[in-house]
Amino acid sequence: MAASDTYPITETIDVTPRLRLLRFAVGQAYLWRDGAELTLIDAGAVGAAHPIAEAVRAWGHEPGDVRRIVLTHFHEDHAGGAGEFARLSGAEVLAHRLDAPYVRGEATGPEPVHEDWERPIHAQAKSLLPPPPADPVLPYCVRELDDGDVLDFGDGAHVVAAPGHTEGSLAIHLPHHGVLFTGDAIAASPLDGQVMLGVFNLDKERAIASYRRLAALDSEVACFGHGDPVVGGAGAALRAAVAQAHPTGTPASR
Repeated sequence: MAASDTYPITETIDVTPRLRLLRFAVGQAYLWRDGAELTLIDAGAVGAAHPIAEAVRAWGHEPGDVRRIVLTHFHEDHAGGAGEFARLSGAEVLAHRLDAPYVRGEATGPEPVHEDWERPIHAQAKSLLPPPPADPVLPYCVRELDDGDVLDFGDGAHVVAAPGHTEGSLAIHLPHHGVLFTGDAIAASPLDGQVMLGVFNLDKERAIASYRRLAALDSEVACFGHGDPVVGGAGAALRAAVAQAHPTGTPASR
């Protein structure tokens, strides 16, 4: 892939000394560091592999130091670059078992059920993503995850099922570090930074239930698929936001 065909990183932010955010035109990925070993949470769209590799080098590592790519869900702005980066780095790709067939390219994942106000936003986001390649880097091996699995990074990374955005959406919780990666189950508004339910969901009711489940976790830092992370008191901020926007016992549409 020529440099002009890559999907560039637009901004790099150090969230903590062990955690770096890689922002793209649509969405973002995260690098977590355990000594000499790295984990990539999400992988950007098609064409993101070489920009991610350069970001890894800029952090004093080599692409081969990335041992695993954990995908929060199958959407192209999160999983599109996984195959290429896996081939480049040798990293293992992990995804929830219900989204894994879509990540592997064995089937086409279902489209979100858009609310009317989401349609123009989704169209704009799609316009910023690169077109799919003529020769996609598929199929590739994907290790399937399920709720409650514990992964070997971050002193024990807990897989938390968070269905609703997609059927196989997941979050990663690092309880020893108070860090939560929510994928698109939760977001921060680009307008005012307010914590909110992620958009473009397959099942809004289940998405709200997942939002509540993630908000109940003990976290100091919350890293979203879209929007700035919450650094400090993240669990309390998430609980306050979901209680205000989606009070228990009231219709989700209110």
